[in-house]
Amino acid sequence: MNATAQTMLIGRADRLSPRWKGRVGMLCFLASEAAFFAVFVVTYLFYVGRSVDGPAPGGVLTLGLVGFNTACLLASSVTITLAVRAVRLDRHAVFVGWWAATLVLGVEFLAGTALEWRRLIVHEGLTISTNLFGTTFYSLVGFHAAHVTVGLLLLTVVLALAAGRRVGAADAERVELLSWYWHFVDAIWVVVFTSVYVIGR
Repeated sequence: MNATAQTMLIGRADRLSPRWKGRVGMLCFLASEAAFFAVFVVTYLFYVGRSVDGPAPGGVLTLGLVGFNTACLLASSVTITLAVRAVRLDRHAVFVGWWAATLVLGVEFLAGTALEWRRLIVHEGLTISTNLFGTTFYSLVGFHAAHVTVGLLLLTVVLALAAGRRVGAADAERVELLSWYWHFVDAIWVVVFTSVYVIGR
């Protein structure tokens, strides 16, 4: 790219409102994260069924707890949407309630993931070093769990600020951008769930 084209792009970026700069920045960040997840998903699907030694996905993966965890995570997308709507209307108590509900649902998902891992490790003997399935499974699901953890930390910070009445309608745009990240985490889980518990079994 020549100097003139770079100057034009910088000039256009400078003319963007702070709102659109934030949105473009978040979209670029989420696109880069989606690319990372795509690598993990493709790797998992490529190696699934290629392990020489057991256990295999069909023998150890169950949908009971994971299905409930998935329902909770998807429900959290609804609660965070309602929270964003409430903060835009400056309905503080409603915002705090829905935001806290989102946090609780996210914590449940993460706790459920930990319980599922405990079952797989203790009762099924599947660790990250057991076979190719274990390596790719824990890498993919663990990468998603790490993103959920980051999201929960951010949700907690906002909830703490809101408890001190330091979050209001003026902060609605920033709250919405954070909700985009949470929706992204939820959407990625749909892909991970489909790849691991539907296609991969």
